[in-house]
Order: sequence, then C-alpha cells, then structure tokens
Amino acid sequence: MKLSTMAAGIVVLLTSSFVHAETITFDDLALGAAPSGFTVGLTGRGGPPKWVVQKAPNSEPGNVVAQVSAEGVDNRFPVLVYDKFAALDVDMSVRFQTVSGSVDQAAGLVWRYKDAKNYYIVRANALEDNVVLYKVENGVRSDLALKGKGKTYGAKAPVLKKAWNVLAVQVRGQTFSVSMNGAPLYDVEDRTFPEPGKMGLWTKADSVTLFDDLTINVVK
Repeated sequence: MKLSTMAAGIVVLLTSSFVHAETITFDDLALGAAPSGFTVGLTGRGGPPKWVVQKAPNSEPGNVVAQVSAEGVDNRFPVLVYDKFAALDVDMSVRFQTVSGSVDQAAGLVWRYKDAKNYYIVRANALEDNVVLYKVENGVRSDLALKGKGKTYGAKAPVLKKAWNVLAVQVRGQTFSVSMNGAPLYDVEDRTFPEPGKMGLWTKADSVTLFDDLTINVVK
C-alpha cells in the first residue's frame, strides 16, 4: 500500500528518535524525467543512466522511480543521489521490484556518498538471490567481510522477481546492519568513510528496477 503524500512526493515524519525522518514516495513528482531533488550519477563504464518517475505498475496508486537504461556492461553502476542533506548515522530502507536484466537484476542503497567513486553500497540481486555490502573506493568496488563470518560475498537471501521487496540498512559509526524483507542478515564493520555523506539508490549493468518509498531516518 502506498503511503499518503505531501508536496513533492515526500512524507516528513517527526519523531523523538531521529533528528530528521522522511519517506520519499515520488508520487507528486513530474512523470517521464529524473526526480527533482536528486542527482543522476554513474560509477564505472558505459553510457549515461536513465532514471525516470513513472506510474506504479499493475494499477497500483502513485508513482515509482525507475532505472530504465538496460546496458549490459558488467562494470556499470547507475546511481541516484538525494541532494537534500548529508548524514553520518542513518536508518534507510526502500521498496524495490526488479523488472528485467540478463547480466544483473539488482537494487541497492547508497550511503556516505562523497562522489561517484567513493561510497558504501548494499545491493540485492534477484538473479543470484544474495545481498552483498561493498565499499566503492577510488572507483573500485570491493565486497566487505561480515562480522564474525569473514569474506563470504554477502549472504544468501531470497529476492523476489517482478514483485516488491524491502532492502534496509542501519548505519551506526563503523557498523552497518543489513536486513532483507524484514529478516536481519548480517553486520559489517568498516572505517573507510568516517565522514557524513549523501544517500541514494543504485543499480547495476542492464538492471531495469523500480523503487518506491525511500525512507531516510537520520540519527546524526
């Protein structure tokens, strides 16, 4: 069910737990173009990404944002960065639905984003049924070891194809806690990017992916 909306497709939630909390629904944003308030970026190779606001599928109410450029270059990572503010510690989640992709069917959350070559990313892949957390440092993407488990290339987790999933991460200092569809998966500890950064969305290669209800709850 879609959340109720305010101007510019953003629901602002005031709570005692967070210094800032909002859910971006994309509902009142212009169709057929990248969402206002966001910057389109690209890590790696390939042509420019195409992020557009479009109607939700299957007669659902409201809008979604979609990454629709399907270019099968493996080292190609379209990014959509929220421009409003930067944060250090944050709870983030997003609903996503993979539509197509033969190289990848991926959806990700980005945080502590400095630029297109430096940030953290956790992504779910519907072709591999796994969820992996990486750092992108100087343009090089590397998966990070799981706390207490070592280098396992993330964790196996069911990722529904052409149906809605929820990916979430809780960021506290050097510790990042990942969950998928409400189930906790693992923790990662890393100190590469200790400063506040921006947040956003991510896909890979030829993934055509829909996103909705991007929730950003800032602790500090």
